[in-house]
Amino acid sequence: MNDLSWTRIGPPLPPPVPPPMPVAFSGVRRDFFDLVKRGAGLEFVTLGFYRFWLLTDIRRHLWANTLVDGDAAEYTGRGKELLIGFLVALAILVPVYLAYFLAGLEAEHIQAFASIPLIAFFYLFGQFAIFRARRYRLTRTVWRGVRFWMSGSGWIYALRASLWGLLVAVTLGLALPWRTAALERYKMRHSYYGDLQGSFEGRGWEFFKRGWWLWLLTPVAFFVYPVAPFIYGAFKAIEWRWWLSGIRFGSVRLESSLPKSALIGLYWKVIGWIVVLGLVFSVYLALAATMVASMSGDAFGEFFKSQEFSRSIPLLVLAGVGYLAFALAMNIVIRVYLVRDLWVRVLGSVNVSGLEAAANVAARGDMANALGEGFADGLDVGGF
Repeated sequence: MNDLSWTRIGPPLPPPVPPPMPVAFSGVRRDFFDLVKRGAGLEFVTLGFYRFWLLTDIRRHLWANTLVDGDAAEYTGRGKELLIGFLVALAILVPVYLAYFLAGLEAEHIQAFASIPLIAFFYLFGQFAIFRARRYRLTRTVWRGVRFWMSGSGWIYALRASLWGLLVAVTLGLALPWRTAALERYKMRHSYYGDLQGSFEGRGWEFFKRGWWLWLLTPVAFFVYPVAPFIYGAFKAIEWRWWLSGIRFGSVRLESSLPKSALIGLYWKVIGWIVVLGLVFSVYLALAATMVASMSGDAFGEFFKSQEFSRSIPLLVLAGVGYLAFALAMNIVIRVYLVRDLWVRVLGSVNVSGLEAAANVAARGDMANALGEGFADGLDVGGF
């Protein structure tokens, strides 16, 4: 009997499309807590200067434990780079502050309006810093041996952000979704993974439809404070889901399923810790004042009524040490809940499709310096 072979008539079937790949996080929470706890102790000893190395260690921990298709990312930045960028930024910003202060002394008759151009300048400069800081972080992020990088002009971005910010102010916040979408499109079309160009498909109208009701509830939060964490937590969850679902690198696309309630608990936990740590700090101040009063030899009540209370050097030193410890403890809480835990919850909602397009990319782009991070740190506008 002869074997018969059948040949399918027509074009060949397309290859099967791989299913979306979930993003995983392999880090242990206890390891992260030990990292930030040790870093807070070193920040205390170095009066805060260790934060550049701590921030670098935090990024390395999060990047190294973020797995896409089983491969972890790598952060190659160094704390020394951030310190140098910060010092250079200070060398530029401090003379600006000083010059503006001296100009204000020479023009006392217009001091009522003196802060307006200063605020406008630093807002513009802050947006420039945000763009350049993002460029630095991208060029220090490597996945599968290929580095991300970024082109574009920080000043053009700053001008766009400032004009959009003006529109948001005029519309009482209604234009915020369109501002966010426009700025993300600019940033993403100048972002690259090797030779794979990024893009952003999120639209302002989509963002507005998802969160318009939060805009209506925002005034309530100014009068009913317990409502604020619910409103803000829901807004951030909507923003994260919308933003992640709009990111593209070539045909690589992200999709997020983050629910609106995913982040509310994290903000409530931070508020709870603020209350607890605030009570501990208040008790510490009371004990310190009592100890100083007993050392002065005056009666407890008389010490607080006298001028010596306000000029007591030991009390000021103890209060300063206590405040520094309180601030560092709050940093630990924020880094655990609003950096690490938020990172894990957001990543747990993400799936990546079309990952095969990133298999054969070629390395491109130049390394960026840390000056943008330094400006962002000096102006307190730095993102993570």
